[in-house]
Amino acid sequence: MAGGGERGGGAGLPESREHLFKVLVIGELGVGKTSIIKRYVHQLFSQHYRATIGVDFALKVLNWDSRTLVRLQLWDIAGQERFGNMTRVYYKEAVGAFVVFDVTRGSTFEAVSKWKHDLDSKVLLPNGSPIPAVLIANKCDQKKDSGQNPSQMDQFCKEGGFAGWFETSAKDNINIDEAARFLVENILANLKAFPSEENDVGRLKLEPGPLTAESKPQCC
Repeated sequence: MAGGGERGGGAGLPESREHLFKVLVIGELGVGKTSIIKRYVHQLFSQHYRATIGVDFALKVLNWDSRTLVRLQLWDIAGQERFGNMTRVYYKEAVGAFVVFDVTRGSTFEAVSKWKHDLDSKVLLPNGSPIPAVLIANKCDQKKDSGQNPSQMDQFCKEGGFAGWFETSAKDNINIDEAARFLVENILANLKAFPSEENDVGRLKLEPGPLTAESKPQCC
C-alpha cells in the first residue's frame, strides 16, 4: 500500500515517480476527521456529516513536482472509537498519520496521547521508529477549550513524538493543505532514508527538506 512505482519515459526525458501512501486520520468521535478529509480532497464543508461507521477511504492526488506524483489514500477511521482500540488491520502499511482533536473540547486533547500510543504500538517504519504523525488542533475558528498555547503545544509534540502540529479549520479552510504537505514531506524524507525495492527513491531529490515543528505556519 505504501509502495512507489516508476513510469517509463522516452529517451532523454526525466524519470517520473509515482507513490501511493496510506495515511491514517484518527482521533476522538466528532473532532472533525471527516470534515478535514472532505475539505482537503473535495474542497467541501458541511455542518451535517453523518458519523462514519467503519472505515471510509478518500484519495488525493498531488503533482508533487515535475517528476513526482503522490497519491494519498486517506483512511477515515471513525465510528470504531466506541469499541476501544483499533485492530492492527486498520494501521497496517500506513506511512503517516494525522491525530485530530477539537480545540473546543478539552477532553479530545486529553485523548491524543492514547491515540498516539495506540498508533505507535501497531505500525512502525522499517528501522523500528514510529511513523510520522502530525497533531491537528481542529476548529480553530471557534472558542478554544484546550488551554494550550503554542509553546506548550511545541513542547507537547516534542515529548509525544509528533512531527509537528497545526491549528486547522475545515470550515474556513485554514492550514489543511499546509498540514498535509508537511506530513507528505516527512513521508518522502523517510522513503529516502529507508529505500526498498518497492520505493526506490535513490534518484529523487527532495527540496526543501522536511519542516520542523518550529517552522510551520500558524493561524488564528
